[in-house]
Amino acid sequence: MADSKPFPALDGDPETAETLLRAVFGIVMDEAVRKGTSASEKVCEWKEPEELKQLLDLELRDQGESQEQILERCRAVIRYSVKTGHPRFFNQLFSGLDAHALAGRVITESLNTSQYTYEIAPVFVLMEEEVLKTLRALVGWRSGDGVFCPGGSISNMYAINLARYQRYPDCKQRGLWALPPLALFTSQECHYSIKKGAAFLGLGTDSVRVVKADERGKMVPKDLERQIKMAEAEGAVPFLVSATSGTTVLGAFDPLEAIADVCQRHGLWLHVDAAWGGSVLLSQTHRHLLDGIQRADSVAWNPHKLLAAGLQCSALLLRDTSNLLKHCHGSQASYLFQQDKFYDVALDTGDKVVQCGRRVDCLKLWLMWKAQGGQGLERRVNRAFALAQYLVEEVKKREGFELVMEPEFVNVCFWFVPPSLRGKQESPDYSQRLYKVAPVLKERMVKEGSMMIGYQPHGTRGNFFRMVVANPALTRTDMDFLLNELERLGQDL
Repeated sequence: MADSKPFPALDGDPETAETLLRAVFGIVMDEAVRKGTSASEKVCEWKEPEELKQLLDLELRDQGESQEQILERCRAVIRYSVKTGHPRFFNQLFSGLDAHALAGRVITESLNTSQYTYEIAPVFVLMEEEVLKTLRALVGWRSGDGVFCPGGSISNMYAINLARYQRYPDCKQRGLWALPPLALFTSQECHYSIKKGAAFLGLGTDSVRVVKADERGKMVPKDLERQIKMAEAEGAVPFLVSATSGTTVLGAFDPLEAIADVCQRHGLWLHVDAAWGGSVLLSQTHRHLLDGIQRADSVAWNPHKLLAAGLQCSALLLRDTSNLLKHCHGSQASYLFQQDKFYDVALDTGDKVVQCGRRVDCLKLWLMWKAQGGQGLERRVNRAFALAQYLVEEVKKREGFELVMEPEFVNVCFWFVPPSLRGKQESPDYSQRLYKVAPVLKERMVKEGSMMIGYQPHGTRGNFFRMVVANPALTRTDMDFLLNELERLGQDL
């Protein structure tokens, strides 16, 4: 292949470009879509880093390559990548492949525009606002603001910055000099982005006061009250509480009504990190888990998770109607946001965000919603809950499986107890040996490519598996496969 004729430059040659793209789209359909979502194919083809570097031939050279080589490069990239749309990929809070969302992503990439002005993104400026309005309505707000962000971590960071700016608007110009010592509050089960955001924004991780969670992973409102009073006694100024709807490991939902009461008493901004659990708002059956969310000042919600809209699709929603986003982040760049344009300049939303260039993240969700309708997406959420409950019941029936706790969401956490440890719970080294099982099984399943499921320690508990039921294509057969495969992989342990 090294002697193949170099591929002619595509600049100014639309026919050659079309030939290449048709071939690439064919490879994508065959390898990433058809095979990548087939239970008869591997989830991944594991290679050690040095071997993978050689297989991919990553070096960038002065000379271009032939079309044959380029197409083989595309095949190799897909071949050695993890197939997150596979029905046996249970590893993250996102999985699955929705055809309509993928179509939206393809169109988005093809148009290659930036979501900052109406003049270059007229369709998507209007579309984004309509999608955000629909999400806000599900939260319970008739008005408000919002923006799509590059991930839930950034949405959470925006919320912290907005809450700080609302309390101390001088900080935009004067920086940290304008601020007293500040304190924000979140539970021990929060996403790590809260501490990262505090560090990035100059508040420091010490400004994050960690509130106790109960045995099910929910924030304890009484301890929140105690922490606020303690911070005030130490000379800090409380300004924000970040609650969680759908914690990363246990899938817990904080008691929002009680937390909102505390925030109201103390005049604090309430942010709800519903990146994982926000999509439950679509379900009339299960949305009670987020009772009180309408009292929040801001909400982070990632439709790329439970709704399978595709990475990335993360919305920050605000109850604010005072244009706080723009006041906080705007810089009025005259080369982008001219005030004498021939259309309503309020449509130029780019000054609301920290970014300049911003990718379009609304089309994939909009197109999927158009196809499925709200009712179809509700069925998707309800089905995930039902499959998670089926898995729980199967875990209870089988020897060698032990639930960490009864889930209230679609995170099913459990231990696999191998044959050599069954009936030996009283042994002094039982826990130590049990906690070593998950890493061994993870290595075996990945190297075989049969499935992927995450594990972690949590508090005083050692390593256990966290099964995430999110892929809309999952069936009971996939739940049975998971348990059977763990038994097979661990039969000699």
